[in-house]
Amino acid sequence: MRVHFQREIDKLKLQILEMSADVEEAVREAMQSVEERDPDKARKVLENERITNARDVDVEEECLKILALHQPVAADLRYLISVLKINTDLERIGDLAVHIAEGSLALSELSPVDIPTQLGEMAAKSQFMLKKVLDAFVNLDVVAAREVRLADSELDALNRAMSSRLRAEIGRSPALVEPLIKLMRIASRLERIGDHATNIAEDLIYLIEGKIVRHTSVTQS
Repeated sequence: MRVHFQREIDKLKLQILEMSADVEEAVREAMQSVEERDPDKARKVLENERITNARDVDVEEECLKILALHQPVAADLRYLISVLKINTDLERIGDLAVHIAEGSLALSELSPVDIPTQLGEMAAKSQFMLKKVLDAFVNLDVVAAREVRLADSELDALNRAMSSRLRAEIGRSPALVEPLIKLMRIASRLERIGDHATNIAEDLIYLIEGKIVRHTSVTQS
Protein backbone atom coordinates (compact mmCIF):
# COMPACT_ATOMS: atom_id res chain seq x y z
CA MET A 1 0.00 0.00 0.00
CA ARG A 2 2.81 2.41 0.94
CA VAL A 3 4.66 1.65 -2.31
CA HIS A 4 1.53 2.51 -4.32
CA PHE A 5 1.07 5.71 -2.30
CA GLN A 6 4.69 6.77 -2.93
CA ARG A 7 4.30 6.09 -6.64
CA GLU A 8 1.32 8.43 -6.76
CA ILE A 9 3.20 11.09 -4.78
CA ASP A 10 6.10 10.85 -7.25
CA LYS A 11 3.65 11.30 -10.12
CA LEU A 12 2.18 14.35 -8.38
CA LYS A 13 5.66 15.85 -7.90
CA LEU A 14 6.33 15.48 -11.62
CA GLN A 15 3.02 17.16 -12.47
CA ILE A 16 3.67 20.15 -10.21
CA LEU A 17 7.18 20.52 -11.62
CA GLU A 18 5.81 20.55 -15.16
CA MET A 19 3.29 23.19 -14.10
CA SER A 20 6.11 25.23 -12.54
CA ALA A 21 8.20 25.10 -15.72
CA ASP A 22 5.23 26.21 -17.84
CA VAL A 23 4.50 29.16 -15.57
CA GLU A 24 8.13 30.29 -15.40
CA GLU A 25 8.34 30.22 -19.19
CA ALA A 26 5.06 32.13 -19.55
CA VAL A 27 6.24 34.96 -17.28
CA ARG A 28 9.60 35.14 -19.05
CA GLU A 29 8.10 35.25 -22.54
CA ALA A 30 5.38 37.72 -21.55
CA MET A 31 7.98 40.19 -20.28
CA GLN A 32 10.21 39.63 -23.31
CA SER A 33 7.23 40.48 -25.50
CA VAL A 34 6.85 43.79 -23.61
CA GLU A 35 10.52 44.72 -23.69
CA GLU A 36 11.00 43.73 -27.35
CA ARG A 37 7.57 44.86 -28.58
CA ASP A 38 7.17 41.33 -29.93
CA PRO A 39 3.48 40.43 -30.45
CA ASP A 40 4.39 36.89 -31.57
CA LYS A 41 5.82 36.07 -28.15
CA ALA A 42 2.74 37.55 -26.52
CA ARG A 43 0.48 35.39 -28.67
CA LYS A 44 2.51 32.31 -27.76
CA VAL A 45 1.81 32.97 -24.07
CA LEU A 46 -1.91 33.27 -24.82
CA GLU A 47 -1.93 30.07 -26.86
CA ASN A 48 -0.14 28.10 -24.13
CA GLU A 49 -2.59 29.15 -21.40
CA ARG A 50 -4.77 26.12 -22.08
CA ILE A 51 -1.82 23.82 -21.29
CA THR A 52 -1.29 25.50 -17.91
CA ASN A 53 -5.01 25.32 -17.14
CA ALA A 54 -5.06 21.62 -18.00
CA ARG A 55 -2.06 20.96 -15.73
CA ASP A 56 -3.80 22.88 -12.92
CA VAL A 57 -6.81 20.57 -13.16
CA ASP A 58 -4.61 17.46 -13.37
CA VAL A 59 -2.70 18.37 -10.20
CA GLU A 60 -5.87 19.13 -8.27
CA GLU A 61 -7.54 15.91 -9.37
CA GLU A 62 -4.46 13.87 -8.46
CA CYS A 63 -4.31 15.46 -4.99
CA LEU A 64 -7.99 14.77 -4.37
CA LYS A 65 -7.64 11.19 -5.58
CA ILE A 66 -4.74 10.53 -3.21
CA LEU A 67 -6.63 12.12 -0.32
CA ALA A 68 -9.70 9.97 -1.00
CA LEU A 69 -7.88 6.67 -1.56
CA HIS A 70 -5.16 6.86 1.09
CA GLN A 71 -6.50 9.27 3.73
CA PRO A 72 -2.97 10.43 4.62
CA VAL A 73 -2.06 11.97 7.96
CA ALA A 74 0.76 14.02 9.47
CA ALA A 75 3.55 14.97 7.02
CA ASP A 76 1.88 13.27 4.03
CA LEU A 77 -1.32 15.23 4.58
CA ARG A 78 0.65 18.43 5.01
CA TYR A 79 2.41 17.78 1.71
CA LEU A 80 -0.84 17.33 -0.21
CA ILE A 81 -2.42 20.41 1.34
CA SER A 82 0.67 22.44 0.45
CA VAL A 83 0.71 21.16 -3.14
CA LEU A 84 -2.95 22.08 -3.60
CA LYS A 85 -2.27 25.63 -2.42
CA ILE A 86 0.96 25.97 -4.41
CA ASN A 87 -0.86 24.74 -7.51
CA THR A 88 -3.47 27.46 -7.08
CA ASP A 89 -0.78 30.14 -6.83
CA LEU A 90 0.99 28.79 -9.90
CA GLU A 91 -2.24 28.91 -11.90
CA ARG A 92 -2.77 32.51 -10.84
CA ILE A 93 0.78 33.42 -11.83
CA GLY A 94 0.01 31.87 -15.21
CA ASP A 95 -3.06 34.09 -15.45
CA LEU A 96 -0.94 37.15 -14.63
CA ALA A 97 1.51 36.20 -17.38
CA VAL A 98 -1.44 36.07 -19.78
CA HIS A 99 -2.58 39.54 -18.65
CA ILE A 100 0.95 40.88 -19.20
CA ALA A 101 0.95 39.33 -22.70
CA GLU A 102 -2.42 40.95 -23.42
CA GLY A 103 -1.00 44.29 -22.26
CA SER A 104 2.00 43.74 -24.52
CA LEU A 105 -0.25 43.15 -27.53
CA ALA A 106 -2.14 46.35 -26.76
CA LEU A 107 1.14 48.28 -26.38
CA SER A 108 2.36 47.05 -29.76
CA GLU A 109 -0.57 48.87 -31.38
CA LEU A 110 0.00 52.16 -29.53
CA SER A 111 2.60 54.89 -29.79
CA PRO A 112 5.98 53.55 -28.61
CA VAL A 113 7.08 54.60 -25.12
CA ASP A 114 10.40 54.09 -23.36
CA ILE A 115 10.32 51.16 -20.95
CA PRO A 116 11.40 52.51 -17.53
CA THR A 117 14.38 50.77 -15.97
CA GLN A 118 12.27 50.02 -12.90
CA LEU A 119 10.02 47.77 -14.99
CA GLY A 120 13.01 45.68 -16.04
CA GLU A 121 14.13 45.55 -12.41
CA MET A 122 10.65 44.45 -11.34
CA ALA A 123 10.58 41.76 -14.02
CA ALA A 124 13.99 40.47 -12.93
CA LYS A 125 13.04 40.52 -9.23
CA SER A 126 9.68 38.78 -9.70
CA GLN A 127 11.22 36.10 -11.93
CA PHE A 128 14.07 35.63 -9.44
CA MET A 129 11.57 35.16 -6.61
CA LEU A 130 9.55 32.68 -8.65
CA LYS A 131 12.59 30.62 -9.66
CA LYS A 132 14.03 30.67 -6.15
CA VAL A 133 10.84 29.53 -4.48
CA LEU A 134 10.28 26.75 -7.02
CA ASP A 135 13.86 25.55 -6.52
CA ALA A 136 13.22 25.72 -2.77
CA PHE A 137 10.16 23.53 -3.23
CA VAL A 138 12.18 20.92 -5.13
CA ASN A 139 14.95 20.93 -2.50
CA LEU A 140 12.68 21.52 0.53
CA ASP A 141 14.89 24.52 1.35
CA VAL A 142 13.27 26.52 4.13
CA VAL A 143 16.11 29.09 4.19
CA ALA A 144 15.47 29.96 0.54
CA ALA A 145 11.74 30.17 1.22
CA ARG A 146 12.39 32.76 3.92
CA GLU A 147 14.64 34.73 1.55
CA VAL A 148 11.75 34.91 -0.94
CA ARG A 149 9.53 36.39 1.77
CA LEU A 150 12.19 39.03 2.43
CA ALA A 151 12.45 39.90 -1.28
CA ASP A 152 8.73 40.74 -1.49
CA SER A 153 9.20 44.09 0.26
CA GLU A 154 11.90 45.01 -2.29
CA LEU A 155 9.51 44.28 -5.16
CA ASP A 156 6.79 46.35 -3.48
CA ALA A 157 9.21 49.29 -3.22
CA LEU A 158 10.10 48.99 -6.91
CA ASN A 159 6.41 49.01 -7.79
CA ARG A 160 5.81 52.17 -5.79
CA ALA A 161 8.74 53.89 -7.49
CA MET A 162 7.53 52.72 -10.90
CA SER A 163 4.01 53.97 -10.23
CA SER A 164 5.26 57.40 -9.11
CA ARG A 165 7.45 57.75 -12.18
CA LEU A 166 4.69 56.80 -14.59
CA ARG A 167 2.18 59.16 -12.95
CA ALA A 168 4.67 61.99 -13.33
CA GLU A 169 5.24 61.03 -16.97
CA ILE A 170 1.48 61.06 -17.60
CA GLY A 171 1.39 64.64 -16.31
CA ARG A 172 4.18 65.64 -18.69
CA SER A 173 2.96 63.67 -21.73
CA PRO A 174 -0.85 63.47 -21.78
CA ALA A 175 -0.77 62.15 -25.35
CA LEU A 176 0.88 58.99 -24.00
CA VAL A 177 -1.67 58.34 -21.25
CA GLU A 178 -2.90 55.04 -22.71
CA PRO A 179 0.46 53.26 -23.15
CA LEU A 180 1.72 54.59 -19.83
CA ILE A 181 -1.33 53.22 -18.04
CA LYS A 182 -0.71 49.86 -19.75
CA LEU A 183 2.81 49.90 -18.29
CA MET A 184 1.42 50.67 -14.82
CA ARG A 185 -0.87 47.65 -15.08
CA ILE A 186 2.01 45.43 -16.18
CA ALA A 187 4.02 46.63 -13.18
CA SER A 188 1.09 45.85 -10.89
CA ARG A 189 0.90 42.32 -12.30
CA LEU A 190 4.62 41.78 -11.71
CA GLU A 191 4.08 42.85 -8.11
CA ARG A 192 1.24 40.32 -7.84
CA ILE A 193 3.51 37.59 -9.21
CA GLY A 194 5.84 38.40 -6.31
CA ASP A 195 2.90 38.12 -3.90
CA HIS A 196 2.07 34.65 -5.23
CA ALA A 197 5.73 33.58 -5.02
CA THR A 198 5.61 34.73 -1.39
CA ASN A 199 2.47 32.67 -0.82
CA ILE A 200 4.31 29.62 -2.16
CA ALA A 201 7.23 30.37 0.17
CA GLU A 202 4.83 30.50 3.12
CA ASP A 203 3.23 27.22 2.09
CA LEU A 204 6.70 25.69 1.81
CA ILE A 205 7.56 26.80 5.35
CA TYR A 206 4.33 25.13 6.50
CA LEU A 207 5.21 21.98 4.58
CA ILE A 208 8.69 21.70 6.08
CA GLU A 209 8.08 22.97 9.62
CA GLY A 210 4.33 22.65 10.11
CA LYS A 211 4.34 26.36 10.96
CA ILE A 212 1.81 28.85 9.57
CA VAL A 213 3.59 32.17 8.91
CA ARG A 214 1.01 33.76 6.62
CA HIS A 215 -0.03 36.51 9.05
CA THR A 216 3.30 37.02 10.78
CA SER A 217 6.06 39.45 9.96
CA VAL A 218 9.14 38.23 8.10
CA THR A 219 11.28 38.65 11.24
CA GLN A 220 8.86 36.53 13.32
CA SER A 221 8.98 33.60 10.87
